[in-house]
Amino acid sequence: MQALGPAGGDDQRLRALNFILAAWEEGTGSGIAPELMAYAALYTALTDLVASYGEASVVSLVSGLVPRVEKGEFTLYRTRQ
Repeated sequence: MQALGPAGGDDQRLRALNFILAAWEEGTGSGIAPELMAYAALYTALTDLVASYGEASVVSLVSGLVPRVEKGEFTLYRTRQ
């Protein structure tokens, strides 16, 4: 299972991301709250990953996200105090 990230010449990941971003914009533009879109996207992603790779692999993937979130890797806007 590969994480979404830089891939030498593999534009399938970029195409997939663009499809997700377009759906996100359509949903939020229709009045669906971004956090509801996020929950739906996470649920869909996790169920598809479990179906493809099994629970143990997905647990490993999700566990690996904890330190990345804690380090702020997914924080787009930081406030300085």
